[in-house]
Order: sequence, then C-alpha cells, then structure tokens
Amino acid sequence: MTDLDVTEPTPPVEAPVDDRPGPSGFSPSPQGWFARVVVLIVIFGGVFWVTASVKGFWAARISLAVIFAIIGLSLNVVLGYLGQLSLGHQAFVGISAFVAAFYVTKSAHCTTDSCSIGSFLIAVVIAALAGAVAAGILGLVALRIRGLYLALITLAYGFVAERSLFEIPALTNGGAGQPAPRPDGFVGDHAFAYLCFIFLAIVLFIDWRLLRSKVGRAILSIKQSDAVAATYGINVTAYKVLAFMMSGLFAGIAGALFAFHETNVVSNNFNFSNSLLWVLMVVVGGLGRRTGVVIGSAFFALFPYLITIYSGFNNFFKDTFHRDPNYITLVIGPLLAVLTIIQFPGGIAEQISPITRWLSGKRFTKHPDGGHATGEPKSGKRGLFKRRSQNGAEPEAAEPSKELVGSTEGSDA
Repeated sequence: MTDLDVTEPTPPVEAPVDDRPGPSGFSPSPQGWFARVVVLIVIFGGVFWVTASVKGFWAARISLAVIFAIIGLSLNVVLGYLGQLSLGHQAFVGISAFVAAFYVTKSAHCTTDSCSIGSFLIAVVIAALAGAVAAGILGLVALRIRGLYLALITLAYGFVAERSLFEIPALTNGGAGQPAPRPDGFVGDHAFAYLCFIFLAIVLFIDWRLLRSKVGRAILSIKQSDAVAATYGINVTAYKVLAFMMSGLFAGIAGALFAFHETNVVSNNFNFSNSLLWVLMVVVGGLGRRTGVVIGSAFFALFPYLITIYSGFNNFFKDTFHRDPNYITLVIGPLLAVLTIIQFPGGIAEQISPITRWLSGKRFTKHPDGGHATGEPKSGKRGLFKRRSQNGAEPEAAEPSKELVGSTEGSDA
C-alpha cells in the first residue's frame, strides 16, 4: 500500500438534536415552562395595557392594525399556503364591508344611537359568507392558471369590483357612503379595539387548526406540485377553491370589522394601492408564517401614523415629494419587500423564529430553521419532496403520507 492509498478518516457527524416537545424529544423543565408563560403574559399583557392607556386616536389605530392583521392572514392562505398571487383582495374586503354596513342599516335598522350586538354578529357572519362566495367565484375562474396569468385575473377581478359593484347606489349609498354604526357596548375606540382582538384570536385559532388538519396538509402539497398532489389522490380543484374560500372568509371578517371601524363605508377605501400594500405586508412578514404576518401587517398599518409624531420628517415628505405622508408606505413597502426577498427570504418571521420556537416549547437556538451549530439542521424541506442530497442529486418524491392521503373518514380539524 502506498501513501496515495491512505485516506483520511471521515469525521463523525453529530446527530441532530431532537428538540420536539414530547417524551421522545426535548422537553422543557417546569422552570422553563414557567419562564415561557411569564414571557407570554408580559407580551400580551403589554399589548392590552398599551391599548388601554393610549388616547382614543391611537386606540383606533391599534384596532386598524388588528384588522390589517386579519387581512394579512386572509391573503396568507392564498399567497403563503397555496402559493398563488392575488392582487384583487380589495374586492373581497370591500364587498364584505358594504354587505355588513347594508345589513345593519337597511335590514337591522340600526342607528347611530343604537345597534344591538346580535345585529353586529349577524352582519359579521353574513359578510364572512359574502367574502367566501366572492373568493370562491374567483377560485373557480382561476382553476387552471397560476403565476402571472392568475395575478392578471385577480387584478382584473379587483378592478371590476371597483368600477361596478362598488358603484351600485343601493349597496354603497352613492358618494355619501353606507353607515355602519358600532354595536352597543363597543362604541368607544378602546372597547372596539378589544373586540377586534377577540376576532383576531378566532381567526388565528381557525388558521392554526387548518394547517394541522388533512385539508391544510393537502393545500400545502398543492403548493409544491399540482401533478404530484393529484397522484396521491388529492382533489386539486376542490382544495384550490376551498383555499380561496377560506381566504375570502377571513377577508369577510376583516371587511366587516373595517366597516364598523370607519362607521361609514365609502368605495375609496378599497383600491389597488391597498391591495398591493396588503401583498407587501405578507411578503415582509414572512410567507406562510402567521406570527410574522401579524407583526408585518400591524407595522404597515401603524407606520403612516408613527412617522407623523416627528413633525420634521412629516414636513420634509410634504415639501419634497408633495405627497401625503400616508403614501410613504407605498415607498417603504417595496423596498422592504426587495430586501426581504434578497437578504431575509423568511421575512420578519425568520428573524424572530428563535424566540417563537422557544416559546412553543422547543430548545432555544439562533438558527432560524431549528438546526444547531454542529451537524445538519433538524429537518429538511417540507412538503412532498425530500431535501436535496449532499451529492447534488435531484430530490426524489417522498413516499405517500398516511396523514396526507389516508382514509377520508374522520378529520383532524
């Protein structure tokens, strides 16, 4: 044997640490769970304390941020989970807002002095169903297209709603707008902000349960590949329409809350610039990551009002660009989106993932994907494909998952 035949021994690779909560993986100690609970109490308690302590103007802005968060979660179902671009989301939100306002004013006969909580809840339910139907129609139209062509279809859908549905005098009450008085007990800005928080919690719970169900896993598989999902027995057509309808359902709830937030709904509130802004806040927040989407949406809702605190910057924007400071979000938004795509593909959610993973009961690590300094990351690419192997070979199709394509009897939801 020559020296050339001698090979260096391959250093052993440390096995990844299983940090999943449970008996087979990492489980925090009682002190660890106590620390996590304390941090969560501080975070949520701080949000509610700020909402209660600020003046009415800022309480109204907080409720608007919560409504934007629901809109972001709505768009995240299509853009983040299904992988389809929608540029006509103002149609779903606008239709739902006008339907809610029309019901409480024309059908429930609410006035500015009195509107029962029952009428309010019925209006929210009807608006949510209207949004789901409107989104379902778009889903049926866009079944066989995706990418740029789907974006054009959704863009046209939004413009049609702006130029036709939002111009119906019986629905919109013309230029005067459709009144939408707030329900009794929630007329004040602070009380209405807490009401919006309740609906945000409901939407977050539904979204969480959706992803943990077979329906959610099927929608995520369609994002990877329509053809492969179909070979596993997934009804691609039905799940696409279902995803659009779920998105429209969330948008309908947000539209109803927006109507009662404004107390008078006009068509100027629902245009393409708002739809583009909603797409940007989902991208910056992190596609498919509900925590990042909520934070990103709140940021874009509050940013135009936060910059007005410093009068020098406010006057500079007016004098230099001759624009209202509210337009700065349409300037900052694309810049943040480009930065997100190039430098931080996971958005805000990726940057805060060490904290969110720790709060969920996993081991604290600075690696966004949950890996550790030694060894490979804990998990590979999710979906129907395995992650690319170390020798550069193409990923092979994963074996059918019993959780994904198993018997249709029963449900995880």
